[in-house]
Parts: sequence; structure tokens; C-alpha cells
Amino acid sequence: MCHDNDGIYRVKLLYMILVQLAVDSDTEAVANQGFKLGCISCKMRGEVPATAAVNWYFKASDDDEFSHLYSYEDLIGDVIDPRFYERLDWNGSKQTKDLQDGSIYILNVTYNDTGTYQCRFNRVLMYPNYEFQTNASKTIIINVVPRLTRGMASIFSEVMMYVSIIGLQFWLVVEMVYCYRKIAAAGEEALRESAAEYLAIASESKDNCAGVQVAE
Repeated sequence: MCHDNDGIYRVKLLYMILVQLAVDSDTEAVANQGFKLGCISCKMRGEVPATAAVNWYFKASDDDEFSHLYSYEDLIGDVIDPRFYERLDWNGSKQTKDLQDGSIYILNVTYNDTGTYQCRFNRVLMYPNYEFQTNASKTIIINVVPRLTRGMASIFSEVMMYVSIIGLQFWLVVEMVYCYRKIAAAGEEALRESAAEYLAIASESKDNCAGVQVAE
């Protein structure tokens, strides 16, 4: 079996970069339409059970401080900011307390929604003898426009995302070829060792038989 922990880590890291590029490419919301605020925080070790809570905060363009916008914990979401009542839905991980995706969706965007949004992940990793708490945050600046326009940053991010996907696929093919050759070489070595052992046993048996005949 081919083991390459560094390779697996590089795949995960590149995947997270791709996800980040895809999420960060959207910074303009169109008035009177829906808009997704993406926020992803993946565990580095998937085998460790965990629970997570997600809190969103909002600071309008004319505000000085952030206000608590939304909270999601124990499969229950709560819209806290009255400016977003009946206009906000959970768009993240479903039917699990181990949240990886903390995205939300704003319905009927208004110009007053222009501002800075902050997503905060509070995750508790549950090991056999103790618990470990981790925090992650992401800030998104949204500008509400009459119609969607694409800036150079958005185009560059999308191009880089596709280039990275192609690079990742090529790297995976190289890894598969490397593992196949490693497994094939190990199999050939095992066959050679088995053949050498068989020949040694056969030679020893022949010598023993010759000795018995001479003694007779």
C-alpha cells in the first residue's frame, strides 16, 4: 500500500485554497436578488469528532461597530439582527453538529446590506481524554449594486481557480503513477525473494539426497 501523508496534506491544502478562491470571488450583491455569504472552515483531521457553532456579525457602511447578525448551533438557526428578519436562511452544513460549511443566504438584498460581514467558527474537538477548542473567522466586504459587474480581481480569481484545478488533477495522476510503480516494484521484489527461497530449498534438498546416496 502506498503511504504519503505529505501528499495527502498537500491535496487538502490545495482543496482549501480552491474553496477559498471560489468563495472570495463574489463580493458584489445585486439589489432585490438573493446572495450567498460563503464561510467554510474544514477540520485538518476528519477522524476526530467535533461540534461547532457559527456566528455571523454585520457592520453597515455607516456603522462603527459590528452587530450580532445570526447564530447557528445544535441544528438551530436564529436571526438576531431585526434588519434581516425573514430575509436570511442557513445555507451551510445540514443535519450535523460537526459543521464544515457556515454559509448563509440573504433574500431580497437591499442597498442597506452594503457593509462588512464577519463569520466566526467556534469548534470543539473531542479527544478520548480531553476537549480542544479552536476558533476561525472570515471577513467579507459586500457592495450592493444595481446590476452585477465583474472586476479584474474576480476574473483573476476565477482563472487561478481553474488553473489550480488542472494542476491538482495533473498532480493526482502523478501520485497515482508513483504509487502504482511502487506497488509493482514491491510485488516484483517479493516474487524474486520467493523464487530465491524456493531455489535455496530445492538446492538444499538435492544436497541432502546426494549425501544419503553416498552414505548408502
